[in-house]
Amino acid sequence: MATIKLISESFVKPKYEIEAAKQPYYLGPVDLVFLSIDPIQKGLLFSLSSSQISLANLLEKLKHSLSIALLHFYPLAGRFTTEKQPEQNTSFVFVDCNKGPGARFIHATALDLTVYDVLSPVDVSVAHSFFDLGEKYVNYDGHIKALLSIQLTELFDGVFIGFSMSHSVVDGTSFIHFVNMLSEIFRSNDYASEITKISRVPIFNYRPWDLQVIKFPFLDPEEFLSRGYDPGPLRERMFEFSPTSMARLKSKANQECGTNNVVISCFQALIALVWKSITRARDLPLDQKTTCFLAIGARGRLDPPVSDDYFDNILSYDQWSCKVGELFGNGLGWAAMKVRELIVAHTGKGILDGYKMFVNTPMVIPRGSDPDPVRAHGVIIGGSARFDMYGAEFGLGRALAARMGYGNKEDGKITANQGCEGGGSVELEICLRPHIMDALESDEEFISFVSLS
Repeated sequence: MATIKLISESFVKPKYEIEAAKQPYYLGPVDLVFLSIDPIQKGLLFSLSSSQISLANLLEKLKHSLSIALLHFYPLAGRFTTEKQPEQNTSFVFVDCNKGPGARFIHATALDLTVYDVLSPVDVSVAHSFFDLGEKYVNYDGHIKALLSIQLTELFDGVFIGFSMSHSVVDGTSFIHFVNMLSEIFRSNDYASEITKISRVPIFNYRPWDLQVIKFPFLDPEEFLSRGYDPGPLRERMFEFSPTSMARLKSKANQECGTNNVVISCFQALIALVWKSITRARDLPLDQKTTCFLAIGARGRLDPPVSDDYFDNILSYDQWSCKVGELFGNGLGWAAMKVRELIVAHTGKGILDGYKMFVNTPMVIPRGSDPDPVRAHGVIIGGSARFDMYGAEFGLGRALAARMGYGNKEDGKITANQGCEGGGSVELEICLRPHIMDALESDEEFISFVSLS
């Protein structure tokens, strides 16, 4: 394990006072659902071998750019506040955008690690300490902890920039939006001219329901908050799928469906492959139920569609189950078609109805101290093949790799990002019990589609 040394820690507020930040930023139904889970943690690895910027300038310019970015993404500079209403036995949580010292900025070193060490796809848990110094907390802790933290870690021959954001404020789409706008500001500012405009201004307060303030039927957070989740021993590994492999998967899935129309996407075929391969690696009985849990982006499915510039948790979840024997008794195309049907069934009306249900009966995802037995034989798909982490460069050239932190890991969790190669490539971080990961690495069908580097 790397030796992380804290060099400095500071907090960054918006460069100047903004009127909108004086108003409470109320959490939506999905924001509240995520209060008991971990923040989103993703970061980028860069080499310093060809960089034209000194480390001191990189640090200073990154902090300066952050102060400008927070003019637009001002809720990330605040902290949560809970207001209690004892006479109604209710409370509600919101972001006080001016509460606290601002976003957290950490400078650390791990000089015993090289770029090559972090690039290894086999044991990616080495990156956990590159996010908030490896500190563990849940989104509800945004009452006292920063809703946004950036950690720049010096390596022997490179740097890693890790971003942690409260999942009760942003989803993956908004996370990537912020990171890419911060990079845009970084590249456009030279100190001589204070450029504060950005190409994609965030839009706040998507609220297609009647209530602006969603109240919990609780006064004490211990009534709905859970901590101490332990997923048990895991191995985490990156797998990359090239544009060619993705095209092969798509072709195979559509051919097996026996239709002339291409209806299954590359990513749907990839989900099916991973689900079948992990189930096979687990060596489950044929009569055991297995489930595919899927996070589904909602912006484009709403009517009218919502822009990706809307800053919020605008997503939905669903699942589909079958017996292991049924999954194995049918081909890749059958499983991919089930995934497609699950996604297509998510209409704008259905998503909005779900949001309104949470508005009327708010809830928080419960997490006990032990893994959920319902999910133990399934796969949990998060992220998206559309998430372009590699679009952010910060004056260092294209990143060599994207890595994730400790957040929201469990057996069967798969997190997707657009691949480093671009052009339709996909990267998956897969978390499994060690012996199951060993079996997956030996699965001939699965490995035949993986790009080995």
